[in-house]
Amino acid sequence: MGISTEELAGLLRLKPQSLRAALCRDGHYFGLRPRKLPNGRLLWPTDAVERLTSPRKVEGVQ
Repeated sequence: MGISTEELAGLLRLKPQSLRAALCRDGHYFGLRPRKLPNGRLLWPTDAVERLTSPRKVEGVQ
């Protein structure tokens, strides 16, 4: 399953249109790609917030 654009936007403190605009412009939102349902709605991965907010280890940085 997944979460809706509105739910993800609320969790990230964004407007839903910001997610949609990035998807339209870049094909993703910071590397996240939603699944498009037959009715046109988008379902984002359930771990989307964790992926976007978790610190990443950058190679070469100490």
